[in-house]
Amino acid sequence: MKIQLLPLQAHGDDRGSLIALEEEKNIPFTIKRVYYLFDTGQGVRRGFHAHKSLKQVAIAVRGSCRFLLDDGREKIDLRLDHPQQGLLIESFVWREMYDFSPDCVLMVLADSLYDESDYVRDYPTFLQMVEA
Repeated sequence: MKIQLLPLQAHGDDRGSLIALEEEKNIPFTIKRVYYLFDTGQGVRRGFHAHKSLKQVAIAVRGSCRFLLDDGREKIDLRLDHPQQGLLIESFVWREMYDFSPDCVLMVLADSLYDESDYVRDYPTFLQMVEA
């Protein structure tokens, strides 16, 4: 499985920093939805799903968390901990997020609006779909 971490260029001076997120430039798709997770309790795991067609970019705007990514053949565990780095998550990748720092704000950009029918929430079903 190829994992792509997108570099996000920061601009700033002694007043602070700014990162611009632009579709089809540093975000490789048209942005249709933005959401963020915060105040995630200690020991909580999130995600536990894959998407049939949705693509996403996850950015730890503040703090850190870990991702377990699984394409049905390989599993990769990585830490996302810098706002200048976006994690591209392609379709048909099972994801679990965990080990959230107390200050973590995880922002996710998606290429489609919310569609429950795009979710695969059962891991054995996900594996069957990957094999088919």
